[in-house]
Amino acid sequence: MLVGALTSVQAQMNGALGAALDDGFVAALISFGSGFAILIVLSAATPAGRAGAARLFRGVRGGHVPLWMLIGGFAGAFTVVAQGLMVAVIGVATFTVGVVAGQTVNGVLLDRFGYGPSGVVSVTVGRLVGGALAVAAVVVTLLGEDSSRIPPWMLVLPFLAGAGIAWQQATNGRLRHAVESPLTATLVNFAGGTLALAVAAGIRVAVAGAPQSLPAEPWLYLGGATGVVYIFLSAALVRHTGVLQLGLGSVVGLLLTSVAIDALWPAHAAPPLAVALIAVGVALVGVIIAVLPRWRRR
Repeated sequence: MLVGALTSVQAQMNGALGAALDDGFVAALISFGSGFAILIVLSAATPAGRAGAARLFRGVRGGHVPLWMLIGGFAGAFTVVAQGLMVAVIGVATFTVGVVAGQTVNGVLLDRFGYGPSGVVSVTVGRLVGGALAVAAVVVTLLGEDSSRIPPWMLVLPFLAGAGIAWQQATNGRLRHAVESPLTATLVNFAGGTLALAVAAGIRVAVAGAPQSLPAEPWLYLGGATGVVYIFLSAALVRHTGVLQLGLGSVVGLLLTSVAIDALWPAHAAPPLAVALIAVGVALVGVIIAVLPRWRRR
């Protein structure tokens, strides 16, 4: 739940930064780059960070850590760009609609095919019902809202971002298991994301020009630090929870926090408060059903 809450907070920060700069790509690079800088310092300053980096180097050189484990940050980069482009327009709660749907659907698939570090996780009654309720909660958030005001691509991109988050959590969990360090897995995630965003932002600036000025509000620049915390937690937790249960817990945190954020900073596409609260309740029931032992039958 904390992972989801921090994701919503980061979405608000990056969305506001993207709106202030009028450039979602540069905002995403600032967010990811600041997180990468923090992780470099932490990895160099702590014995666990140095040991994890050494195991990573040996693993890559010896072939025990394949290159595909190193690209989880690409999905994170895509998510941060989507936040910077859309959250200020459609609101955190509506953005969460697509993210939750994509994360839930891809979480079921990744667990079923054994992509996550916990291996193959059977499709059980509880997981199916819990996942269905999570998607139902997403649908509830759209009730009473005129979705025709929202361009279709603004609903598709959050879904793809959510699917990417599920894949990113599984990939980072695999890397964390291989190098025995959540800190090193998080560092690799931010390194790949920063590289991808540097290329994208460079192309964007070359075509459209650089932002005229940087906003003065300090909290707009905390998205990277927030991302460090929740990606570290995801990499450490996914081995124990599986991709879907981590995603379902995140759903509750996402919905609760997005409701609070949109209440404080309303956007024109945010759902009514009563509808959003109903969605949170439905998602919470789904999480409970998914984790109760008596529902864990094939």
